[in-house]
Amino acid sequence: MKKSILLLMATLISAPSFANEINQKSSLEQQVGYSLGYNMASNNSDVFKDLDIDAFLQGFKAAIAGKNPSLSTAEMGTALSQYRQQTESRALVEFQQQAAANLQAGQKFLAQNAKAANVKVTKSGLQYQVLKNAKGKQPKASSTVRVHYEGRLLDNTVFDSSIARQQPAEFKLSQVIAGWTEGVQLMPVGSKYRFFIPAKLAYDDIGSGDAIAPNSTLIFDIELLEILD
Repeated sequence: MKKSILLLMATLISAPSFANEINQKSSLEQQVGYSLGYNMASNNSDVFKDLDIDAFLQGFKAAIAGKNPSLSTAEMGTALSQYRQQTESRALVEFQQQAAANLQAGQKFLAQNAKAANVKVTKSGLQYQVLKNAKGKQPKASSTVRVHYEGRLLDNTVFDSSIARQQPAEFKLSQVIAGWTEGVQLMPVGSKYRFFIPAKLAYDDIGSGDAIAPNSTLIFDIELLEILD
């Protein structure tokens, strides 16, 4: 199968360029060539973004044709290593810039939000608002709780929601972010609170995956359903 794909790609590479855009009326070979090229680029978008496509095709054609490379193995290794270092350095600078911007935006938001009449602020800087009060038991830091929740960024993007999944979640309060550990202990069973969590009480300057950028201030609506201890 691998050999067939390589042969097909070699045929497509050696074929003349097509002036018309590839669509479902194009030949099967054209559609396959387009699909392979598109998937390869989309799955490696960070690499292809700054790539010299003409140079890429030149190297690709040479390898398919079995020609000797115009760069030695050592030279190719050096070039790829330098490119990787440049890419990593650029990514680090962008990460730090984003972290600084998010921290500033979060501090500005929290300063304004703290002025709201129905928002309370703890010594740690955690802010919360009671959406539904109750008179149930309150959990401890070591408790395991059953909750419904929804987490949002400052722009109201929802990054996680047990409500959307229609499946309550269970957490041990000693194993979640500091904002949750502190905040949920304030809640009686049956209540629903909205928490405004500073980055230092959430994922700090590291962030979490692609959903939560570094130094993100988070907003959680949490309903405490049950203490499972």
